[in-house]
Formats: sequence, structure tokens, C-alpha cells
Amino acid sequence: MKKFKATVLAAVFAAGMMSALACAEETETEVTTEAVSVAAESGTESQVASKDEMAPVEDIVTEDMTPVYADSLVDGVYSIKVDSSSSMFSIEECELTVADGKMTAVMTMGGTGYLYLYMGTGEEAVAASEEEYIPFVETEDGKHTFEVPVEALDMGVDCAAFSKKKEKWYDRTLVFRADSLPQEAFAEGTITSLEDLNLEDGSYQIEVGLEGGSGRATVESPATLTVADGKATATIIWSSNSYDYMIVNDEKLEPVTMEEHSTFEIPVTGFDWKMPVVADTIAMSTPHEIEYTLYFDSSTIEKAE
Repeated sequence: MKKFKATVLAAVFAAGMMSALACAEETETEVTTEAVSVAAESGTESQVASKDEMAPVEDIVTEDMTPVYADSLVDGVYSIKVDSSSSMFSIEECELTVADGKMTAVMTMGGTGYLYLYMGTGEEAVAASEEEYIPFVETEDGKHTFEVPVEALDMGVDCAAFSKKKEKWYDRTLVFRADSLPQEAFAEGTITSLEDLNLEDGSYQIEVGLEGGSGRATVESPATLTVADGKATATIIWSSNSYDYMIVNDEKLEPVTMEEHSTFEIPVTGFDWKMPVVADTIAMSTPHEIEYTLYFDSSTIEKAE
């Protein structure tokens, strides 16, 4: 039977769980998934938090998301960003492992309020076998980590988290972001290269899509694409003149002009994927770097007139 330790504050599991646990003061207690099974018999509804009991839910899944599966990635271990639908489920860092056609992730949490996870909804967690619960592992510095299977990146994943304090399952949605991986993490053929396009040196037009930030910023599309000496460069024209530099592929780039619009000439490291970039804005009280992605659609390339 799976066991894991947790600090229990004043009768951690009440009612249905009292047959499995008994504690009156703050003590370090052995908690088992059997306790959850006993408590579940008291009713599914009481074990799943209602919408009124949850913090505001953020919609982190967009219509244009295309799932990225393990076969599109190179086996390895990568740092990856994870979006959460709830501010109460904070993931400080995450390590993604790709191996043998499967993906797993170790998430380091921003707090210690959850005893275990279930990859599904809260209702499914209550009905599930106890062997399917994922207990936390405590690190040397007291952080809680959970190792979870990952079906795909850039796809909403249901994750139920059991609250130590509230004694209920809380429904969360997670998105493991493919755009936070380095380009070398993608398998050959996943990202369209300049060589794949077989373009002659010259000037072209290409549709470009922008994501990230607050959603208010835009870039001019189509953009000018210049091909020369085996490299592709795009002219990115922002909707404002508040961007004083960009970072692309770890290279800091200064603007060509900031008069009416901030305009940059940036290298295009690949087509038909969400290329991560950073743009620094001076529109706020202090300069602020913002993460974006640019999607250069190779199917729209046309020779410039």
C-alpha cells in the first residue's frame, strides 16, 4: 500500500476518515490512501470541491493549440513551463522526461497544501483505485514534488489535487508548454527548416502569428522575409513603439527604429512552430521583459513584388 507523510493540523481527516486516522494536535502522522477510500464512502459530492469553493479559474487552453506527442520530441530531460488554471496550484518548476515514446514530468510545487494528485477529474479520483493516486515526494529543502504522466504538450490535461486542509479534491487543468522547450528537443521533421523550403535568396512575404503577453500587442502580418546565405531574417513591426529590444535564440537584438513602431530584424530559426522570443517593453513604470511566440506559416510564403 502506498504511504506518504504529511503534517496534520488538528484532526486532518474528520467524519468518514476518523476510522482511519485520529489526531488532536499537530503531529507528523502516517497517512495512507486507505483513509481516502474510507472517507469516499461518505459520498462523492462532499469529496469534490464545488466551483464556489475554488479560486477563479483561468482559461489556459486555446482553440489553436495543436497537441505535441512524445514521438515529435527527442528523448531527453528538459526544463518545461506548465500553465495552471488555478493560482492556488502553483508550479515553481518542472522537469520533463521523454523516453521510449512516453513522457513524464516532475513538478515542484510552490506550496505544501496537496497530499496527492490524480490525473483526471475530482469525481474520477473519488471513484478510482487507491493505486492510481500520486503521492508527493518531499525534497531535501522541504519542497513537494509530484511525478505525473504527460499525454501531450500544448493540450489541456485534467488534474485533481487533494487538499490537506480542506480534505477535498480540487479540479485543475494543466498545459505543458511546447514553446518553452529548446529547438533541439524537437525531432527531425517536426519543425520546418529553411532547407526544407528550398527558397532562393531574395525577399518574400509570410504570414506571422503572435501569442503571449496580455494579448493586446500585435505584429504586422504578412511580414517581410529575407533569405540570404542560407539564413532567413524576418522584419517584425510591432503595434507600438514601446519595445526597446528583443531576445531571439539567446541573442539580444536592438530595434531598427522606434519612431512610429518598434521594428526589428530577427533570425527565423524555424517555420510552422511557435518560436519563443522575448520583447522588453518600456510602456510600464519600469522596463519589463515579456515572453511571446511567433509562428511563421510556411504555406503562406510568396515572392515579394
